Amino acid sequence: MGEALKKWLKMSKDLPVREEVGLNLRVAVNMIDSKFDKLFEAHGITTAQYNVLRILKGVYPNGHARCEIASRMIERASDITRIIDRLEKQDLVERDRTSEDRRISITRITEKGIEVLNKLNKTVEQKHNEFTNNLNESECRQLSLLLEKLYEKEI
Repeated sequence: MGEALKKWLKMSKDLPVREEVGLNLRVAVNMIDSKFDKLFEAHGITTAQYNVLRILKGVYPNGHARCEIASRMIERASDITRIIDRLEKQDLVERDRTSEDRRISITRITEKGIEVLNKLNKTVEQKHNEFTNNLNESECRQLSLLLEKLYEKEI
C-alpha cells in the first residue's frame, strides 16, 4: 500500500490492491470535492449548481429540459428541480414553458449566469492544474483513461 494512503488513513498494514484502489479513489474524490465546494461557495453557488450552469452554457443561447440537464450531470442529482429553482432565484437561469407541452419547461443560462461562470473559469482551471501538478501530461492521460475504464461499462 502506498505511503500517502497509509498516512491519510493512519494505517500500518497493507490492504488488498483492489481495496487500496477504492480507498485511494475515495480519498482523492473527497479532497477534490471539498476544495471545489469551498471555491463555489465563495461565489454563492454549489458544485451541483455550477454543473448545471456549465451544461447550459454549452448550449447557449438554447437551453435544455430538466430531464436532459439531469442526464448530463457529473453527479446524478435527484433534486434537479430544486437546484434549478435556486439558480432561478439568483437570476442565473430562466425557464420558459414550451408551446407544444406546457408541462415541459426549457431552462436557459442568463447573462448573469454566464458572468459567474466566466469569473470561475480561470480558478477552476487552476484547481485542476493544482490537483495534477505532480503528474506529467502522459501520466495525466493514462490516469484519465484508467478512470474511464472504471465507469465506462455503466454508460
